[in-house]
Amino acid sequence: MILTRGARVTGAVLSAVLAVITACWLIRDVDATGFGQLWRYWSGLYDETPPRALPTTSGTDLVLFVVYVAVTVAALRAASAASALVVAGVVTLAVRLPGLWTIGTRRMESAYSDDLRSRALICAFVAVAAAAAMIITAGAGRRPPVDSYERTPTGPGPGAGVMAFLVLCAAGAVLIAWEIRQLVRIPELFPDWYVGGDRIGQYLTGPPPGWATVTLALLCVAAGISAAARAPHARPFGLVAGAVLLPGGVFGVVRMVHYETLQHFDQLSTELQLSLLSTVFQVLAAVAALIALAVPGPVRAPGQDPWTGSGGPGWGPAPATPPHPGQGPGYGYPQGGGGFGPPPPPSQPPPGW
Repeated sequence: MILTRGARVTGAVLSAVLAVITACWLIRDVDATGFGQLWRYWSGLYDETPPRALPTTSGTDLVLFVVYVAVTVAALRAASAASALVVAGVVTLAVRLPGLWTIGTRRMESAYSDDLRSRALICAFVAVAAAAAMIITAGAGRRPPVDSYERTPTGPGPGAGVMAFLVLCAAGAVLIAWEIRQLVRIPELFPDWYVGGDRIGQYLTGPPPGWATVTLALLCVAAGISAAARAPHARPFGLVAGAVLLPGGVFGVVRMVHYETLQHFDQLSTELQLSLLSTVFQVLAAVAALIALAVPGPVRAPGQDPWTGSGGPGWGPAPATPPHPGQGPGYGYPQGGGGFGPPPPPSQPPPGW
């Protein structure tokens, strides 16, 4: 299914609104803290000089801004942008929904001014409404192709689907494993770690740390399974999952280089070694998923098997076409000398024929 023109324009406008909201918060942080200090804060280099003002965004917001711009362009240019609108709406709901109840906590009141929190709450409501509208638009604005030549969404190729399935599902499993370890080691953080609270620090416009990690893990697993099935929505879901997965790994590598942990890797505890290896794997998995899903797979005919390519129209030898009544060999086909054969006799020859 593809989108009507009205649905495409509506989805593009909603995605552009989300891009503008995210860009405004990013510009506010750069203006208030400076890009260098903001980058260090995003990376977790807290031993550096503290920023002039506490940032409100994270590296994920920068990725989301790029996603919104890409979805806006895709909705305006391609009629098969329904999956892109859905995944952008789902990710936005997951990221902005907790702000509706965490912005008013006492910890937020002590960290940010009332004016800033009021604007953040309004933006959170607008973002949640726009995300829900994007999902509804993608579902209600679908239509069947007008003809067989109209381009429809395609899933990844067989090799790309297997690669995306392996790396994304593995990355999701690693994230879930560390969340389980977090609960076992520090159980007193539950449930604030996932739904927010006074004991957990978080960005003003972002979700609680546990909520963000579990959401990302579920997105990676869902995208990996859809890539294995070569579903038409696998590419946008996998590309967004890889893009959101990348910043956490990159910032982890930045911390490793800054604190020179690789030089003393053999002196670290086993748990810390596994944490560093997980960070490197997260970067590699995100890059591999982005590369594997960047190019669409071949167009499959309806009913064609996604792995073997069998089935669907034109599968196997063409069936024999029964000849026209009275149509004999040579009728309508070029004969020797480049001419055509004699015309066939009528179906009911007249007397004396």
